[in-house]
Amino acid sequence: MSTTKETSMDMKTPFAARAEVNEDALMKRVLRHIIPFVFICYVVSYLDRINVGFAALTMNRDLGLSPAEFGLGAGLFFLGYFIFEIPSNLAMHKFGARVWIARIMISWGVISMATAFVVGPKSFALSRFLLGLAEAGFTPGIYLYFTKWFPGAWRGKATAAFLVGIPVANMLGSPISGALMELHGLAGLKGWQVLLLIEALPAVVLGVLCLYLLPDGPMQARWLTQQERSWLEDKLASEQKTLTQKHGDKLRDAFTNWRVFVLALINFCGIIGSLGIGLWLPQIVKEFGLRAGQVGLVTAIPYAVGAVSMLLWARLANRSARRLPYVVSAMMIAALALATSAFLAAPVAKMLAITLTVSAILSFQATFWAIPSSFLTGRAAAGGLALIVSIGNLGGFVGPSMIGFIRQATNSFTVPLLSVAGALLIGACAMLLLGDPSRASR
Repeated sequence: MSTTKETSMDMKTPFAARAEVNEDALMKRVLRHIIPFVFICYVVSYLDRINVGFAALTMNRDLGLSPAEFGLGAGLFFLGYFIFEIPSNLAMHKFGARVWIARIMISWGVISMATAFVVGPKSFALSRFLLGLAEAGFTPGIYLYFTKWFPGAWRGKATAAFLVGIPVANMLGSPISGALMELHGLAGLKGWQVLLLIEALPAVVLGVLCLYLLPDGPMQARWLTQQERSWLEDKLASEQKTLTQKHGDKLRDAFTNWRVFVLALINFCGIIGSLGIGLWLPQIVKEFGLRAGQVGLVTAIPYAVGAVSMLLWARLANRSARRLPYVVSAMMIAALALATSAFLAAPVAKMLAITLTVSAILSFQATFWAIPSSFLTGRAAAGGLALIVSIGNLGGFVGPSMIGFIRQATNSFTVPLLSVAGALLIGACAMLLLGDPSRASR
């Protein structure tokens, strides 16, 4: 009887009154339990969306794909992602992270495996489109998931740690993909088929593990005490109440907030750079006269440097009272470095400029995502984050496609790289003009 009363009182006690809960120790434990698994999932998801860039080293010849057809097909992934992004994130808000993220990962793993058996431009384009439909909702779903675990002061750290998956996927995936490409003839398969099959399998395995390892929220976490669960739930509820009063928490609040659409435009420009470079970098490096295995090793360099850069940049931004200058300057550095790379012919100089570009783009991404989650909550967060990601991901369609069409027309990467640099500059200017939404009212 006494225990029941104590528990009931504990559930109702405001988090501020529970001085015996050590916030730093608690949140570090939450980070250790949540981030490693979703980080691995993100590495696999990002690898599955960009490994087609390595497959293209021989796949384009085998399937008869022109540069324009490859760029269009690769980009169709993001068109499918755009179409199903918001419905998927709203479904996750309803059904919970555990079940929905498992569904996403298993379905994209199966479709990614099926991509190994495409036979031409049409089937390649269809498989990429279906892969986008399957994976839609994963990234904004994780951002939404973080709002159910991390108060604002900790969400930036969680997001930066999660987004390190981008350079890690490229850093590890590049040499692995290059090595798998050289397994041509294994089980009668071509090298690019071996690559797509082997790298898709972990998604299915991780999807099944989601059902056992991913709690929907603090109340389902067995590794927290009841007191810690209640404290964290109250802390998050108090924060969300404040955000709701200022910005609203209904779906329409996100869709009628003009700042959400400006952030979507900024994300769109950033992804033109991120995915445009990411998907075409193996072919840019191949022009240095390297084999597939060597291309994999060289392509990993910008992302190895970028992994360190984005963590340092995010740490500086988290310590600052103003995050905006870090977001804007990272995007401007990326634009300038990429424009410079377009005019460099020497392999070492070109790779140095591209390395700075990739590092700056990753630093932008590591600091950008704390901005929308700083003023969106509830269904507004589910819809708003999905809207920013889905419109932004159209940049993943525009970037690769634009590079492919211009590359085919000019037989050079100079104009395509300058075009991507222009998009990054537009994003930086838009971010500068928008300012920090969390400091403004509707």
